[in-house]
Amino acid sequence: MKSIFWRLVLLAIFTVGAIILFLPSTPLQKSLPAFWADSVPKIALGLDLQGGMHIVLEVDQEKGLETHVKRLSDSVKAMLKENNVPYTYLKTTGIDSITISYPSGSNIKVPQNIERLMGDEYPVFDKPAKSGNKLVFRLIEAEIERLNNWSTSQALETIRNRIDKFGVTEPIIQRQGPREIIIQLPGMKDPKRAIDLIGKTAMLEFRMLDSTGDLTMALKGSVPFGSELIYQKKTNPETGEVDMIPYLVKKETLLTGDLISDAKVAFDSQFNEPYVGINFDRQGGKIFERLTAQNVNKRMAIILDGNLYSAPNINEKISGGRASITGGFTYDEAVDLAIVLRAGALPAPVNVIQNVTVGPSLGHDSIEAGIRAVIFGGALVIIFMILYYRASGIIAIWAVFLNIIMLMGSMAYFNATLTLPGIAGILLTIGMGVDANVLIFERIKEELRAGRTPRSAVDSGYDRAWWTIVDSQVTTLITAAVLFQFGSGPIKGFAVALSLGILINLFTALVGTKVIFDIINTRSKLGKVNI
Repeated sequence: MKSIFWRLVLLAIFTVGAIILFLPSTPLQKSLPAFWADSVPKIALGLDLQGGMHIVLEVDQEKGLETHVKRLSDSVKAMLKENNVPYTYLKTTGIDSITISYPSGSNIKVPQNIERLMGDEYPVFDKPAKSGNKLVFRLIEAEIERLNNWSTSQALETIRNRIDKFGVTEPIIQRQGPREIIIQLPGMKDPKRAIDLIGKTAMLEFRMLDSTGDLTMALKGSVPFGSELIYQKKTNPETGEVDMIPYLVKKETLLTGDLISDAKVAFDSQFNEPYVGINFDRQGGKIFERLTAQNVNKRMAIILDGNLYSAPNINEKISGGRASITGGFTYDEAVDLAIVLRAGALPAPVNVIQNVTVGPSLGHDSIEAGIRAVIFGGALVIIFMILYYRASGIIAIWAVFLNIIMLMGSMAYFNATLTLPGIAGILLTIGMGVDANVLIFERIKEELRAGRTPRSAVDSGYDRAWWTIVDSQVTTLITAAVLFQFGSGPIKGFAVALSLGILINLFTALVGTKVIFDIINTRSKLGKVNI
């Protein structure tokens, strides 16, 4: 009796707990007390059930390669200067090559020194092609392939970091092919903001304004060598008119956003407008301090993705590695800018090649279809079990109901995402739950045919079916684990529902039904098993 009592208590605790966890995920949430509905984790609905965005991005690997080679060319310039090697000019050629020109009539050792230094310091370049007094160094094929693969992988991680900070529940972000990234954002209600956040390259640069150049002449087309025109967009908050203010900015990048350790939204005390405060890491802080010390009373341009956000005057040396970006932001714009700066710049631009918004009405239809499938499939199982196993079939159906209740509660506890494949996993769980009871009942029949008493046949049936059930369920559990590890979002939803269902099924089949047989035997000695 004591054993029956504690098993009933255990079943009651799990069942009530599952109901408490599951109800806030149902339409009954509105009628529940606030402390219950708000504090309990909920089952999240996937893109196919609640609607949202499906985006396919293509990484511009060629642009990423070109940017990388440009950075290498700047590093090569510094190396040649350090080693006192004369050269006329150094420039990038195409997207994967660097051309170094040396003075005509130079000693033969000059090109030899250039080739030797490049071979020692930059083995990623192939042996140079010679043309007059020029050496053309091209990246080796293995390095080009590595950089292309890296740009897509790094873009994937950067976008994942941005979306995680954006707060979308259970997004799906995965690579497709050599240069495509698939993104699914369930429940996303602002598609434009999401696209802007995901696609922003976030290349942050600190440069100096050209204070000696003539801005008027530059606007007429006479831009000084080493400088360029960059515009600042100013929006009038009252009229909404946008003004483009030109600045003459030096091309040399003194500091980049790669050295940022944190970025946060703050408000200025004078106008209460949001701005983005940034903190540099140790290296970036030292560089920023040196730059501000060398350029007191000059203006520094802060440029993001080719747009000038602000050009503050440097009044004094700035220590501590802190700076701010202003630009008449709205709060959401400042939040999004802080997100992309914290997550880091994309290694290459991305282009949206597919953008599909799935409406919630389609998700509603999917939910109804899934519920109908579960009800219809469950009804067929119930009818079969009752017709074939009679009273024992009713006990098995009781275990299936327990299984479903505990499964939904468990999914809510783990804040799992329910998708159409997940509903299929629940339906399969019903079948697995019945299957376990079928194994037990057939074993009990064998024991009865062997001449055992009903009570002895029931006990022996459960004991002997134990390892068969564990074997079949664990084998399926291993399959579900593999699906979860290597599958995409919807497949993972199926694997989660199936895994939880199998674990719960072991409990309900071997404890939930056995305790009913024990209660029947205790209250009235089991003279016959209705099976």
